Amino acid sequence: MAGSQRVYKQRIKSTQSLKKMFRAQELIAASRIGKARDRTAAASPYARAITRAVSAVATHTSTKHPLTSERTDTNRVAVLVVASDRGMAGAYSASIIRETERLVERLVAEGKEVALYGAGRRAISYYTFRGRELAGSWSYGSDAPNSEVAGEIADALLGAFLAPAAEGGVSELHIVYTQFVNMVTQRPRVVRMLPLEVVEGVAPAGKHDVLPLYDFEPSPEAVLDELLPRYVRSRIFSCLLEAAASELAARQRAMHTATDNAEDLIRNYTRLANQARQADITQEISEIVSGADALAAS
Repeated sequence: MAGSQRVYKQRIKSTQSLKKMFRAQELIAASRIGKARDRTAAASPYARAITRAVSAVATHTSTKHPLTSERTDTNRVAVLVVASDRGMAGAYSASIIRETERLVERLVAEGKEVALYGAGRRAISYYTFRGRELAGSWSYGSDAPNSEVAGEIADALLGAFLAPAAEGGVSELHIVYTQFVNMVTQRPRVVRMLPLEVVEGVAPAGKHDVLPLYDFEPSPEAVLDELLPRYVRSRIFSCLLEAAASELAARQRAMHTATDNAEDLIRNYTRLANQARQADITQEISEIVSGADALAAS
């Protein structure tokens, strides 16, 4: 039984070490989630402003642009998967990959060829391990994305959409990321980014705003050439920011649960160790009593 005590003490010690690590990860995620939410909120005004600008150009001009036109020369479709660089976030990356697999199955059933792009080491390792080629991959520190990475991703995807069909051009771009609703709820979301579908907001009931007249300089085409790539970069950056906030919230929740489970294990092992110690004491007392009885009988 003494051996059992040693085993339980070793398990208690190792579980206590894990508990400290889980608690540290929980505190780190908790300290970063506020900043991630602030960055997401801070990016919203720019995203709304550029959306209104693109809507104005699209509404008040009949100019056609490659980013707003449907392509019929290829059935190739690009899908960007936004997962995490690190684990210990529960089912965060797994839910994104499951949503991506459902999207891929739907697109293949429609007769389309899917080109996968991975953002985050978890997505990259998942598809690499299964021998599925990625058209592009980025490992960028998923819990703290920056505009440079968003621009790099946007440029690669815009290049694929504008490329000729013979050079691997795509007719659509879908992004799969995690939408941050609140600290408890984060849901996987699929967005078709290209070709662009810009919808203007509807005025509140009872209010009829007079639409202004616009004059574009040097031309509507030049304005679209400048605005549309910025709009795509802004949307991708917003997706990365929401995914970062979602990842940190999921990691904080997962590490809190892991800490609670470690405490339960420590209590259980402590109880078992005490039972083994009590059994050893009882056995020693029985042996002493038996020896005394034998000496008295002799």
